[in-house]
Amino acid sequence: MEKLIIVIFFYVNYSLAQPSLLSWNLADFGSSKSDSTLLFIVKQIKNYDIVALQEIVANDSGPQTVAKLADELNRKGTKWAYAVSEPTSSSAYKTERYAFLWKTNTVQLIGKPWLEKKYNLEIDREPFYATFQYQNKPFTVVNFHAITKKRQPETEIKYFKFLPEQYPNLTLLFVGDFNCPETHTVFNPLKKMGYTSAFENQKTTLRTSCLEKDCLASPFDNMYYPKQKITILQKGIIPFYEQFQNLKEARKISDHVPIWIQFTIEN
Repeated sequence: MEKLIIVIFFYVNYSLAQPSLLSWNLADFGSSKSDSTLLFIVKQIKNYDIVALQEIVANDSGPQTVAKLADELNRKGTKWAYAVSEPTSSSAYKTERYAFLWKTNTVQLIGKPWLEKKYNLEIDREPFYATFQYQNKPFTVVNFHAITKKRQPETEIKYFKFLPEQYPNLTLLFVGDFNCPETHTVFNPLKKMGYTSAFENQKTTLRTSCLEKDCLASPFDNMYYPKQKITILQKGIIPFYEQFQNLKEARKISDHVPIWIQFTIEN
């Protein structure tokens, strides 16, 4: 009599879901963005847990358009919340707002987001902070939009080396449009503190027209994180411009592509 041997395999999925963060300079985000543009943006960002936006216009249309964006996201079946900063205090340059949007079933906001006060005179568009928590592990996203390359953004980025010391109990992730490549020496002090860039030589700004198939110009958008506390599992850009016939049409959305990471946080 043959024996019947039953083998049972137990499969354990160790790659549990981890939070994802997307950053995008949305280029004059306000009433100029049409409803169809908002729906397009929703399709690009809806699969991420936290979204940090730069270049929200300072007048009332900025917060109103962010609210419309959040409303469209909520129509997709997942609950989103959002926060918009007050206008930045810049008097010498272009004042703007920042925004965060996040999935409330994935991460929780801790406290109230705030604009950096200590260096608001040294940094034209002072960064906007928000502390989130994922599975009882807190981290703080520092949302930033630097002055243009022509105006030497390194003159304000140099103050970032003081921020980890100013907030010693926070795990800071600096994200946004730095108008400066990660190879610039202004980032060396942060690197000496254990920070590293998520992207290396990754171009993120759109040309006015493609050179053959090369449509991206400068590696300005990035994320800087403490590698002893955060591990990146995946990262990338969203080349949304490929969905348009030309860059002129794509640039109506933005002249930057979104960047994103999925990451783990150490206790």
